[in-house]
Amino acid sequence: MAATEAVRVPALLYGTAWKKEKTRELVRQALLAGFRGIDTAAQPKHYREDLVGQGIADAVRETGIKRGDVYIQTKYTSVNGQDRSNMPYDATSSITDQVRASVASSLRHFAPTVEDPEQAYIDCLVLHSPLPTQSQTLEAWQTMESFVPEHVRTIGVSNVYHLPVLSALHDFASIKPTVVQNRFYRDTGYDKDIRAFCEEKGMTYQSFWTLTANPDLLRSQPVQHIAACVGVTIPVALYGLVLSLGNTSIMDGTTNVEHMNADLNGVQAVQSWLRANDEKAAEVQKVFAALLE
Repeated sequence: MAATEAVRVPALLYGTAWKKEKTRELVRQALLAGFRGIDTAAQPKHYREDLVGQGIADAVRETGIKRGDVYIQTKYTSVNGQDRSNMPYDATSSITDQVRASVASSLRHFAPTVEDPEQAYIDCLVLHSPLPTQSQTLEAWQTMESFVPEHVRTIGVSNVYHLPVLSALHDFASIKPTVVQNRFYRDTGYDKDIRAFCEEKGMTYQSFWTLTANPDLLRSQPVQHIAACVGVTIPVALYGLVLSLGNTSIMDGTTNVEHMNADLNGVQAVQSWLRANDEKAAEVQKVFAALLE
């Protein structure tokens, strides 16, 4: 696969943070419910990446799902985000060696998802956050680039809330980021400038903490209106409106199988309603967009 070839990012990705020993079964259930995107990280402090790989392998064995049907996204997490007693690399090694060891660990965890372990790959490798210095960030990025396209299809960045930092990384990159994964909430102005930059550069903006961080949006008139018109839950209505901003995907970390199905089906229902009701949809989306100003 060429480094520039597009990799489709699903609208909803199943988020696996803080699932601990339940990770394997929840990932299996998510895939059986219809999720086709899985988000994890090589960060044992908050993720069980090994169980993510096993959960995907379980679903592949049990159903007609193929590895190529599933978008797997993981992350290189710097020392500052790790539990130093349980890390995928030596904390004293160079940034380059840390990234290499982290990716090697991830590929081992995803080996069960393919028949030939040597053919394991990552659909998107994400820099979990910019490092303390620009030079460290750029060193990590260059090392991530070295895995594309053989073992890594695309690369991205997370937790970058200052547009100049993202812009500088984008300018520097030989292989441009394809995704930006950020917390979507009021304190950062809902990333208005960063979302616009993503739109301009063809990057997908990935929203996390979409529900937990936004009780006001959940109570808002546009969300309530969509829920009533479409017949979906309030959280699903918010998901649908965030997705309608364009060029966006959402982390969904529910542990309830019924909610998995309701979220997937409900988001499709909201999108269908928005397409079928142009004038009403435009007004609702206008009011919703104003709440994000």
